[in-house]
Amino acid sequence: MDISHQGILSSYFPVSLGLRSQTLKLRFASQEDRARFLKPSLPYHEALHLVEKRFSSSLPEPVFARNFLGETMSLIFSPFYVDGRIYDAILKRPVSPVLPQDFDIENMPSDRTKWKIKFVPALCPNCGWDLEGARDSLALNCKNCDSVWLAGKKGFTRMKFGSLPLSANNATYLPFYRIRTQVTGMDIDSYADLIRVSNLPKVIQEGWEKEPFWFWSPAFKIRPQDMLRFSRNLTLFQPRDEVIPELPEGEIYPVTLPVREAVDNLKIILASFMKPQKVLLPRLPEIDFKPRSFLLVYIPFQGRGSELTQPSFQLRVNKNLLSFARYL
Repeated sequence: MDISHQGILSSYFPVSLGLRSQTLKLRFASQEDRARFLKPSLPYHEALHLVEKRFSSSLPEPVFARNFLGETMSLIFSPFYVDGRIYDAILKRPVSPVLPQDFDIENMPSDRTKWKIKFVPALCPNCGWDLEGARDSLALNCKNCDSVWLAGKKGFTRMKFGSLPLSANNATYLPFYRIRTQVTGMDIDSYADLIRVSNLPKVIQEGWEKEPFWFWSPAFKIRPQDMLRFSRNLTLFQPRDEVIPELPEGEIYPVTLPVREAVDNLKIILASFMKPQKVLLPRLPEIDFKPRSFLLVYIPFQGRGSELTQPSFQLRVNKNLLSFARYL
């Protein structure tokens, strides 16, 4: 879903771009453009809050928690010109009534940021080997020194990673985040706590009170219902196989979801398995998360017809849906 909202507080310009941001080709803004770029006055978090209100108005009350999955915020400059009115420069049509005589577009704050596209060579900072990864991947892999690198504004940052073993061949490895976090507002820090909160049919064994508990989340974009199913299953299973600190042999699916967005989903993941929900769901607004660490883990899936399956954790996903999810 693609939603746009006016970035400046003005009644002369349209509130939304409508379908334009989806149907017209976009290009990067450049300081060489002979145009005046008006400076946004609506902060990012307020714009996101307006979108939340738009969705929440149709939801049944009460809503204990909400979150967007894999959202991308873009700043789009749409062309207009002034000739007695504000005109849409693409449709050549007025979008405002006749402007008052004291209206002066030059009085509106402009943004002349020195936009510049920077390219970073895809070479491993550790050994100088070529890094590998899809064009939409947030992380690139070096198979020469077994390392994974997160691309950022200041170059590459090394990521802690590992993979679960698989004896079969021709596996596809999907990336997941294993997140260790402090939870306030609810006692859930150990494997024993997980069993209590989720009401799993297990007898708590000696040592489980000290066994650490991790949240699991896909490190790739996928439909919300699938994200929740993957996260819930892995979190409840708590995979205990030894994580091998090596890149796996086989196809590696790209990392397309930042870890910060996975952390934002922790409350929704917790809500998906906590029981009894009638008692615990009203406590969600009081619960908070303070992440301590995370590990990128590649989990093997086997191809069966049109699906990728992981029988150990009762996971499966349609290959076509996985491909379409890369455009979310």
